[in-house]
Amino acid sequence: MLFNSLNFAIFLPIVFILYWFVTQKNLRLQNILLLVASYFFYACWDWRFLFLLIFSTVLDYFTGLKMSGAKTKARKKFWFWLSIIVNLGFLGVFKYYNFFITSFTDAIDNLGLHINPWTIKVILPVGISFYTFHGLSYVIDIYNDRIKAEKNFIDYSVFVSFFPLLVAGPIERATHLLPQIKKERVFDYSKAIDGLRQILWGLFKKIVIADQCAEYAN
Repeated sequence: MLFNSLNFAIFLPIVFILYWFVTQKNLRLQNILLLVASYFFYACWDWRFLFLLIFSTVLDYFTGLKMSGAKTKARKKFWFWLSIIVNLGFLGVFKYYNFFITSFTDAIDNLGLHINPWTIKVILPVGISFYTFHGLSYVIDIYNDRIKAEKNFIDYSVFVSFFPLLVAGPIERATHLLPQIKKERVFDYSKAIDGLRQILWGLFKKIVIADQCAEYAN
């Protein structure tokens, strides 16, 4: 679901109304709504890759708890590197494997040698870099004792999959975003108007300026 699509123009007001005028007095329900909305938002692109997002979330949530509860430095380091290796492994396979294989094949061809490399026939999961590095920043902060592991799975899942950040970033640190997710929010009319103004200005720059210039840039 693109931010400048008709689907998003329908999706966002529905989430906004439910969030502020149906669940506003219950922080837990608000966060559950954000999580469901974020998963729906991601599944609209390809529901099959939703399981990869959930797996990454569970992995880092679990390893975060294990690091916080580790009795020794060695045990803490084990869980830390498990998260790093698995996360970067998935990212490497989906995003960079074919790139490096084809680059290597081209280099070999320039030497007069010919090989038939094995490549994977799979599309790149949208947003994989953003949610992977969200999780990595979280476990790195725990490993360096900047934060404690988040025990509420819903809150942590919202941090990883929050839909405004999920497919386009920026990458947020847990030290900045998690406290906002756990804190009660109060509706502010002036902020809502300012947010709408920024959305409309962003759409103008995207549709009227960027998309029109893209043809010449390409």
